Amino acid sequence: MSLDSLIEEIQRRSRTELAELLAQSAREESRIARERDERIASIRSEQERETQVEVARERAQRLAAAKLSARKKVYEARERRLRDSIGAASELLKEFTESDEYGAVLRRMVARAVEAFGRSARISGRAEDGPQLGKLAGKSFDPTPRAISGGIVAETADGKRRLNLSFDELLRLRENRVREILA
Repeated sequence: MSLDSLIEEIQRRSRTELAELLAQSAREESRIARERDERIASIRSEQERETQVEVARERAQRLAAAKLSARKKVYEARERRLRDSIGAASELLKEFTESDEYGAVLRRMVARAVEAFGRSARISGRAEDGPQLGKLAGKSFDPTPRAISGGIVAETADGKRRLNLSFDELLRLRENRVREILA
């Protein structure tokens, strides 16, 4: 073998090895690019899925908050309407104290107080009702005026028991029933 043929053989092997290395490098580069593209696609799809889940969660929270807010506003409006109605009922009771029937109501209240506590009961009411209560209760009448819209307050002689028949207290005690009627 001559030196030229040996050099030529070495060059041919080198070219073959270089071609194989280049081909292997291209395959490796292609494999790495394919894996990269698959990972990018996987990451994108995962991010899209997470984004959709987060958007759905956010939407559900906002919807729930809106429903809660709407229920709260309906409740507040209903409560405001009921308070206004109870206030109107209180005003009607105050107006009732000016009517002719009010005297008969006071008479029945005094009779109830005497029935509950006996003739020794102390009976008091509004300052405006003083003269009428004085006639109805007699010696049991306590002239100390009460800050009530109408009706009477009766106490035992020793002050241990009280029967509050004032319009304010009667309305307060029956507020739930009034709410049911008005609702």
